[in-house]
Amino acid sequence: MAKPRNNSLSYLFSSIILFLSFFLGKSIHFNLDNALSWLNDQDDDEVTMVQSRHSSLKSCDFSYGKWVYDQTYPLYDSNCPYLSTAVTCKKNGRPDSDYEKWKWKPHRCSIPRFDALEFLGKMRRKRIILVGDSIMRNQWESLVCLVQSVVPTGRKTVTYAGPTMAFHALDFETSIEFCWAPFLVELKQASGNKRVLHLDMIEENAKYWRGADVLVFDSAHWWTHSEKWSSWDYLMEGNSAYRSLNPMVAYEKGLTTWAKWVDLNLDPRTTRIVFRSMSPSHNRENGWKCYNQREPLGFASHPHVPQQTLVLKGVLRKMRFPVYLQDITTMSSLRKDGHPSVYARAVDSKEKQTIQNSSSDCSHWCLPGVPDAWNEILSAML
Repeated sequence: MAKPRNNSLSYLFSSIILFLSFFLGKSIHFNLDNALSWLNDQDDDEVTMVQSRHSSLKSCDFSYGKWVYDQTYPLYDSNCPYLSTAVTCKKNGRPDSDYEKWKWKPHRCSIPRFDALEFLGKMRRKRIILVGDSIMRNQWESLVCLVQSVVPTGRKTVTYAGPTMAFHALDFETSIEFCWAPFLVELKQASGNKRVLHLDMIEENAKYWRGADVLVFDSAHWWTHSEKWSSWDYLMEGNSAYRSLNPMVAYEKGLTTWAKWVDLNLDPRTTRIVFRSMSPSHNRENGWKCYNQREPLGFASHPHVPQQTLVLKGVLRKMRFPVYLQDITTMSSLRKDGHPSVYARAVDSKEKQTIQNSSSDCSHWCLPGVPDAWNEILSAML
């Protein structure tokens, strides 16, 4: 089916100006006159990779590059009061600190160093909401710590409402929020304490996203938990219940529900959306692949593209709303040194002698650390 067209030159001109000024990149096709219908797949459609407004970064692919040691990093220290215990690896007894000092350098450009005042200036009177799982909270804590030092003590606060927490920089009238929604769609408790994941229901989560100026999403890890750690007992779609379903089929259905909600409820003239790709784990060999790692890998000759990313790209291609895919998977896969490992909790000197008996977290990230680079890219784009 051919895409609908609008013959009004004025509409076409204003649309071009709107997208150039807002996103400065090739965007996914959007037609305001027909906002309630869905496009069929087109072979020449592509998902737009997140890019910066800055002219020198316009042609930069942030996804590929190398980690460069930089003594001027980190941009904040582990005493930031907004860090949760599980990511304060230095406080928890990690003996090395080089994992804090690596800067991401794309192949053909440099990412500007994060400037807290500049970021808050760009976000003045705005709401930015990071939506997802505990790794998205990891990123939220990083972003809050990156900006909080320039806000006077009496002019910053954190509030909680339902599944959300928000850092407020009062003088800038800016809020940086995290919203817990690991599936994006709704997980509900049913009779007999059964957990039901509704693949076609989203409003209970999405009502918290309304009114945001910038939305950053992720959803990947919880869809592929093993049967032992599965987060649901049943999947529902309409009146159909599934005891088991191919995880990638379920993921596509859930993402499609999210995509339709975005297309029907949000306006690209007032809201920007970034979808962050899957954060890689280094959990092989019972979680010990990241233990005692001290430096990044040099490069990935054949970077693995997770199935979740392929599914996500397929869904984004069908959307009218110009969603930007921020691909952090390859850059982060080089950083198996950046996980908490056994230092997700305080480890005393006596325990260090029997450390091999401890559990190891190779999914989340030490802070300061890898998510700071994700936020430097996000700031460059905004």
